Parts: sequence; structure tokens; C-alpha cells
Amino acid sequence: MKWSDFESFVEGVLYDRDLSISARLFGLFLHPFSYLFWFIVRVRLSLYNRGIFLRKKELNALVIVVGNLTMGGTGKTPVVERLAKELQAKGKKVAVLSRGYKSKGDRTEESNFFFKKKVFEPPKVVSDGNQVLLESDEAGDEPFMLAHNLPGVLVLIDKDRVKAGMHAIDKLGAEVLILDDGFQYLPIKANMTLLLVDQMNPFGNHKLLPRGILREPVRNIARADYVLLTKSEIEPELELLETVRKYNQNAEIIRCRHKAQVFRQVNGSGEEKLNLLHEKYVGVFCGIASPRGFEQLIHRMSGELRYRKRFLDHHRYKKEELDKIFQRAKNAGSEVVITTEKDAVRIPVNYAPILPFYYLRMEIEIVEGFEDFEDAVDVLCSFPTKA
Repeated sequence: MKWSDFESFVEGVLYDRDLSISARLFGLFLHPFSYLFWFIVRVRLSLYNRGIFLRKKELNALVIVVGNLTMGGTGKTPVVERLAKELQAKGKKVAVLSRGYKSKGDRTEESNFFFKKKVFEPPKVVSDGNQVLLESDEAGDEPFMLAHNLPGVLVLIDKDRVKAGMHAIDKLGAEVLILDDGFQYLPIKANMTLLLVDQMNPFGNHKLLPRGILREPVRNIARADYVLLTKSEIEPELELLETVRKYNQNAEIIRCRHKAQVFRQVNGSGEEKLNLLHEKYVGVFCGIASPRGFEQLIHRMSGELRYRKRFLDHHRYKKEELDKIFQRAKNAGSEVVITTEKDAVRIPVNYAPILPFYYLRMEIEIVEGFEDFEDAVDVLCSFPTKA
């Protein structure tokens, strides 16, 4: 079995997509390790809360955490983007801090035969607010997208976000720090925490890693100041609302959805309206944590979905496999091929497809909880920074 096949198998087990006997047996094998993971999470959180060995650092800026309890798929990047735009519109100098998941070129240690020593390196600046300085393979998918979509906003990546935050404040003049996927990052003291919950699949099978998709127990909703129910096109089930209120009586619950805006040409400058796919035969492919929602959306917008292909989250595409995708899509009768914006940044810049090729640009929209994002940001801006 290839490593990529094994990764796909494990993902099927975690999300309970694979119901085969082998998947069930592997799930049983993983189950005890979830208890070990739970213990480690609980001890770490307790040490930070009590300030024993591990302490939270206060930074001289407004710190907003955007994160979730589960692995991927809740739509953090559009929320971070919209939040940064609104804060910027209020005259704030905004910096987005990301871990830079699956970015390359990290060098944090030097080996000296018998031991390893730490080497200090400044954080990588993906965007200095004036220009994008790194490509997607070096920056990571989400930071690269944010840098391109947020002119004037700083984007930095580093596993040590205390270091990145201090650099953004001291060297680049940041007034507001947004921690992208920062709910589990405890070393920085936050002014406000926004927890995203995917309304379509809020907590997976309610099991922690490595048996489920939870990074923390559901009860840790208690740490959130705001709970954003994403993909909330319809009213949430009462059970979900009761679960949120069971563990958090005070958090404001905000419903939001991802709204399609426009089709943009991959590796090009062309744009098409949302009726592009009307009565057309369409092929789709993507490498995201929750592909079903994207595929269903494109299906509703098109005449017929003739071809679909899924890859693992953060998959980086090669010319040879893209050639196969487009040929198979064409053989299936597809007239156009669609992917996600997140996937589009992982397409080789010189790739020439045999069919029209677009990604769907999505933006976040508040459905309930505030009139709009501007009202929500007014509340955020009212929180004082620490001197």
C-alpha cells in the first residue's frame, strides 16, 4: 500500500467514511490512544490555566483567536479574511499569524553530532502589507491565500506565534493580531476567542484524535467568547444548540454561511458570473477536509456533475496527475472543470488545462447573531489592548 493510500484510509477511519471491516478493526486499535490524547490535552490546559511551568504571554496588541475543536473543514480562512478586512476598514493595522501548516523550508534546529541546539530564526513574512513575499509551497495554502486576498494586511508564519506576534508588533507596527487556527495555541493570552463549529458535522464521531477528529473534548467550548456556526444555510438542530449551551452559557452564538461570489480562472485573470455552469456538464476535484459540501454546491449550480475526484487535504498537484484528471473529466463529457480556491493555489503556475478551468470564490456572510460583520467588529474593537 502506498503512503498516500494509507493516509486516505486513516482519514476514512477518522471521519467514519470507511465502514469496511478493516477500517472498523483499525478504529478499535486507535480507540485507546484517544484516552491518552485526552489526558495530554487536559494536563497541558491545566498547566497553562494555573501558570505551572507553562505561562501565557500578554502582547501589546488586541489578540483575537479564530479556531475550532476539530481537524479542518470548518471554514476558518474565509472568517479570518473577512474579520481582517473589517478591522482594517476600522483603521487598524492587522497581522494574521499562522502556523503555516505543510509549508516547506523550516529550519529550527542544528545537529552537532551528539546533540541538537535551537537556532533562532525570525518568522517568515508571507506579506508585509505591500507585497506577497513567499510562494504557496513555502508559505502554506491558507497563509498564501490570505496574503493575496488581503492587501495591506500583514501575514506571518511560525510555529512559535509568540515570536511571530512580537515581530509583527515591534518590527511591522501591528495593532491587532489574528491567530488563524489558534484555539489550541495557549502560549498567547487572547482578548477574544472565536470558536468555529461546522453545523453540518460539528464534532465528528465525538471521539478525540487519533480515533476521531476532535482536538479537544467538546466541553472545551467553555473557552469561547463567540461560537460561530458555519455552513449554517438552515436552522441548526436543537441538539447542537443545547450542546453549546450545556458547556457555555455566555458565549454569543453567530450563524454564518459561505456564499458563492464568482468563478475565477485558475492561473488567469478571467472571471465569470455564478450562472457559468447553468446547463453545463461539469467536472470537479479538490483536496480539502470536507469535500462533500463543495461537490454538492457545484452539483446544484450545474446541469450535471459528470466527474469528481477527491484528494487528501493540502494535496499538492503535479502536472501528470492533472493531465489524467482533465482527460478523464473530458472523457466523462465535462465541458468545464471546477476546484476550490484553496486547491487553486496548489496548481503549478504554468499548467495549461485542456478544458476551461475555474475556482469558486467564496465569502463568509452572517445569517444570525449580528446584522453583519461590521457590527460584530465594532464589538471586537471595543475591547482594550494590554499596555
